[in-house]
Parts: sequence; C-alpha cells; structure tokens
Amino acid sequence: MIPGMSDVRENLTYETFGTAIRELAQTIADDGYEPDVVLSIARGGVFVAGGLAYALDCKNIHLVNVEFYTGVGETLEMPVMLAPVPNAIDFTDKKVLIADDVADTGKTLKLVHDFCVGEVAEVRSAVIYEKSQSLVKCEYVWKRTEEWINFPWSVLPPVVKREGQVLDA
Repeated sequence: MIPGMSDVRENLTYETFGTAIRELAQTIADDGYEPDVVLSIARGGVFVAGGLAYALDCKNIHLVNVEFYTGVGETLEMPVMLAPVPNAIDFTDKKVLIADDVADTGKTLKLVHDFCVGEVAEVRSAVIYEKSQSLVKCEYVWKRTEEWINFPWSVLPPVVKREGQVLDA
C-alpha cells in the first residue's frame, strides 16, 4: 500500500455509471451549455465522453491520449499528450466539453484545458469524480470524493497483458 493512501475505495459499477452519466448530462443541459465538441481524455474519459455525447445529442467527439498514471497511485512527473494530438484548428470557435472519469491531481485536465484555451470559443470540463486537491475545478461534477476509485472498466486485470505498454490511465 502507498503511504497515505486509504484502503477505502469508491466503487463505481456499470449500472451506477449509467445513472451518473445521465445525471451529469442533465446538470450540463440545465446549465444551458451546449457543446459543439466533446473532447475525451483517454482512456477513462472515453466512456464518459460517449455517454455525455449521446445524452447531450452532440455528434462531434474527439479524443486525446494523455499518459500520467502508470499504476495505482503512481504517476509520471507531468502528464504528456501522446500522438496523434488533435489539431487545435478543429476546435476553432467551438464550445468544447472536456470529459474525463476523474479529476484527481487535475494535472491531466489542466494540460488538455490549456491546450484548448485561446483556440476555442469556450471550454468547460465534466467528470464523474473530483477530488479536493484537483488543480482544475470542473464546471460539472457528479460526485466529490477523496477515496481511490474502482472504475468498472479498470478494476479487473486486462484479458491480455501486452508487454512494453506503459500507458495505464
């Protein structure tokens, strides 16, 4: 166990994930925000972005791969965007909704948010979970927690373990 890390876990099931996405989308809709683009932070944000895009009737989804977590509680010093990096011109004058599963340190969200600032009409962020230490305070959060989160898509080990893979976020 990592020092300072509790053994208490926030457990999200696929069923609860469905509820979380609908409630998060309703919050966004009630706020009047109509994104032109949902920008997914891979990998965990892919599920969130897909659900939000359907619920908000937004057909334009982009994906950015960011490497930061290398294991449970283990990170690189700073997050890094991996190729292919989206072309910022695709977002010019668009309202962008950045989607991710969790704002933990906020470093990944900050990297993607800063990538958008100055290129887009407006950028907002939506996450299922946000932790108090996050550098980015998201406009849309389903639940705040301080616990490590067990997501349904990452709680079980991979069916196949690929050698040489570093990306684990």
